[in-house]
Amino acid sequence: MKAVIFDLDGVITDTAEYHYQAWKAIAEELNIPFTREFNENLKGVSRIDSLKLLLGQANPPADYSEAEMNELADRKNKLYVELIGSITPADLLPGIDRFLSELREAGIKTGIASASKNAPAVLRSLGASGRFDTVVDVTKLKNNKPDPEIFLTAAASLGVEPGACIGIEDAVSGIDAIKAAGMFAVAIGSGSQFPKADVVLPGTAGLNYRELAQRFAEARR
Repeated sequence: MKAVIFDLDGVITDTAEYHYQAWKAIAEELNIPFTREFNENLKGVSRIDSLKLLLGQANPPADYSEAEMNELADRKNKLYVELIGSITPADLLPGIDRFLSELREAGIKTGIASASKNAPAVLRSLGASGRFDTVVDVTKLKNNKPDPEIFLTAAASLGVEPGACIGIEDAVSGIDAIKAAGMFAVAIGSGSQFPKADVVLPGTAGLNYRELAQRFAEARR
């Protein structure tokens, strides 16, 4: 075990509510029903793909040009950026500060593999930018999760083989991406949601370097 690669939303901090509020504002403008349950489908999904899922709920269906879709996606992002402006270091999820310190003390490299283009801004607001060795620039990727490209890119940036990495996610598409990359997968959430994960924890407070290192070693024997 040489590196731990994290998703951002739902793992380092919880910006899901801000995403929900921004998407709901767009949906209401378009007279499209939008619920918290449907919002779960957008976890770990890129902005444009999330918009396509949202527009698919329209009744009657409506056609949007590429320019119109880009404009809607940009407006959603502006709403989201306004909302995340209130984030502070106190918004790190439980156990994350301690876990990052444990990894640093053990000499384990760390990276962020988030589908969010706003990841650097969120990390700055959290005061956590300097705690990660790499943050994948999602704008340079060709494929979205569940494709493994983002996790493979993070591993390459860290100079670590994928098989020596642990990936941590809170979305099924993210866990699928981690496993497709050949990494050890840790899911945050309900066990029944993540049949492919190597370890499932109910919350980030359960993240512990020694325990994960032991589970990792056992799985690699």
